[in-house]
Amino acid sequence: MDGTGEAFDPRCRRCPRLARHLDQVRARHPEYHCAPVPPFGSARFRLLVVGLAPGLHGANRTGRPFTGDHAGILLYRTLHQHGFATRAESVSAGDRMRLRGCRITNAVKCLPPGNRPEPAEARRCNAFLAAEIAALGRGGVVVALGTIAHSAVLRALGVRAPAARFAHGAEHLLPGERRLLDSYHCSRYNTNTRRLTPAMFDRIFARARHLLGG
Repeated sequence: MDGTGEAFDPRCRRCPRLARHLDQVRARHPEYHCAPVPPFGSARFRLLVVGLAPGLHGANRTGRPFTGDHAGILLYRTLHQHGFATRAESVSAGDRMRLRGCRITNAVKCLPPGNRPEPAEARRCNAFLAAEIAALGRGGVVVALGTIAHSAVLRALGVRAPAARFAHGAEHLLPGERRLLDSYHCSRYNTNTRRLTPAMFDRIFARARHLLGG
């Protein structure tokens, strides 16, 4: 699938379960974004960060990936430390945060019930991710946050999963001279249990910066 894909559709309702769920959340929170969340970042980028899906009171509320909930705290702070973001905190889609040579997206663009997208939903959304990876170009770096993001990246590029197994800190060569770096997701559960520490996360992005030439 390398080089193919489909432009992000802000009105997509292809997944009936997700569409119904968004309608229900919108009824309770009419001020929330409650729609597919677009990728955020530079138009020209060499680093693509792929998460799982929007969080209920995070990206689903603000309309920006990893913004407004716990998961984004460590991510944006780390991006800032390595020169990929102009600020250490992303507050809202209307703040002055800018990413430098970096783009952030999710494997599934709509809020799933219980933060658990079904496999069919991830497959339907994969064409959007394929287009985003194609825009990354040759020699770029993808950071996958968790196993679902990892699998979605492989599917978007037509890479068989056994050839590149997920493990925190693992590095895989992708078509187009790209590199895939795996990390545990920066969720509250992983950071509170110390499954993922700031130092562990920092090493992922230090490696990304090194691969991109410092």
